[in-house]
Amino acid sequence: MTSFGQILKEVGEFGLFQKRLLAALCIPTMFAAFDVIGQVFAGVSFPHHCNTDWILERGPNLTDERRRNLTIPVNKDGKYESCKMFTPVDLDLETIEAYGINTTTGCINGWDYETPVGGSSIMSEFDLVCDKNGRIEASQSIYMAGFLFGALTFGAISDRFGRRFAILLCLFVLLLSGVGAAFSPNIYVYMVLKFFCGSSGGVIIMNTSVMGVEWTHSSKSALCTMSIILFFPAGLMLLSGIAYLTPNWRILQLVLYSPILLLLGFLYWFLPESARWLMTHGRKVEAQKELQRAARVNGKTVPEHLLDKLEMEGTVERRNMLDIFRISYLRKRTFIMGYNWFSISLLYYGLSLNVGSFGLNIYLTQFIFGVVEVPANLSVLTLVQHLGRRKCQVGYLFFGGAACLLVLAIPKDLPVVVTIIAVIGKFAATASFDTAYVYTAELYPTILRQNGVGLNSTCARVAGILAPLIRLLGVYHHTIPMLIYGVVPIAAAGFSLLLPETLNVELQDHAELKKPGIGPAANRYSATVLPTDTSINLY
Repeated sequence: MTSFGQILKEVGEFGLFQKRLLAALCIPTMFAAFDVIGQVFAGVSFPHHCNTDWILERGPNLTDERRRNLTIPVNKDGKYESCKMFTPVDLDLETIEAYGINTTTGCINGWDYETPVGGSSIMSEFDLVCDKNGRIEASQSIYMAGFLFGALTFGAISDRFGRRFAILLCLFVLLLSGVGAAFSPNIYVYMVLKFFCGSSGGVIIMNTSVMGVEWTHSSKSALCTMSIILFFPAGLMLLSGIAYLTPNWRILQLVLYSPILLLLGFLYWFLPESARWLMTHGRKVEAQKELQRAARVNGKTVPEHLLDKLEMEGTVERRNMLDIFRISYLRKRTFIMGYNWFSISLLYYGLSLNVGSFGLNIYLTQFIFGVVEVPANLSVLTLVQHLGRRKCQVGYLFFGGAACLLVLAIPKDLPVVVTIIAVIGKFAATASFDTAYVYTAELYPTILRQNGVGLNSTCARVAGILAPLIRLLGVYHHTIPMLIYGVVPIAAAGFSLLLPETLNVELQDHAELKKPGIGPAANRYSATVLPTDTSINLY
């Protein structure tokens, strides 16, 4: 019997085939960045105040400044109120100028927005201000709920129907929902479509990274995952420029999502299926064809007798997410890593979706946030191979949480300093996410890998749902959101110390009843488990 790892050595562990595949898998990640952070620009907040055109009937030649002085009260900071106006009165202009108006009311005739030329957002178009201002955060939370749904759904779809099918379906749903959102007649339709955007675009990296890992040797798994994730900050930087040049949110949606149609056509023709997944599902002939295709591209020849001997005992077994909780060592890893993903997501989105509150220009801050993710990704690629997965996970989580707590100590009249500290936190959050993608894929066997990654990613989506809502707690005290964003990941850093190290450990293909060994000796568990009808037995 020949193991998959032995065949992969003959095919080429990281040849031209894997490099071409990796390049193709990187492109969808940019659209994931557009989808996740694009909602920040679609919902960008503009200065606004009540529409008070009623007074123009008394004085049609009033300047805007004079009209506001007469009809809009000022707050304690000397700025015009955004949600209050003086009650309209049936008096002439001279009387109003002489005595003023003493009573106030809400904005009864809508709002005026100070938007750039040709600019609009869901806030200004759907009037999501004053008593409706929480609906932007609600739409972000609904997007994250879609993310959660997608993590569960596409994990199961990928493990059941294949990695290739899941990736193509993911992009197809993202294309329809992303373009469709541009034609939303109201905020409720927009929310529904953003739910489907989250269910597809949010899980692109999860699907593509698993495909990349399964086609390469374990020593290259970190490189594959980091290369795919590295295109996320590239998408963020590109997004800041596109959003700056496209101030109309509807046009922005079309510009960001329409190119997926071309990408979908290319990947449908080019993308192979995971041979490792085919073998674990008993589809040996198809797996052999994919391996022969890879060998030809790599300029290799695989002896027929080796392909004929390729076996993974237990390939007829079918596993589902419940098996993760039935097996003690997988259950422990899932609880710890699930809290890890929850903490990382809370930290990442707590900072990313709060980009407009640090005091600097939103487009510049977003560009900086994108730039800082590049060295974050590169640091992970280097450090996880030298220090190991566990130490990196602990360190990044701790420093990310500490940065959020440090922000609380910086006065708000120092926006540059606040932004620098937030950038450090974003660096750590990004690196934590990258490490988690590498680490989680290596903690689960192939037969349950996508379900395992999907389950952990689900925990991150719960945090993603909560992150925008936690921002609303700032009405009680401005320190509460950042306090939560900081304490939770520091606690996760402590729990991460209980996880095993997976550096240079061969990937498992099937689950085992007992906890596998960690270290070089663990390679003996790389492929086989004797199947039974009711349980998972140790090889």
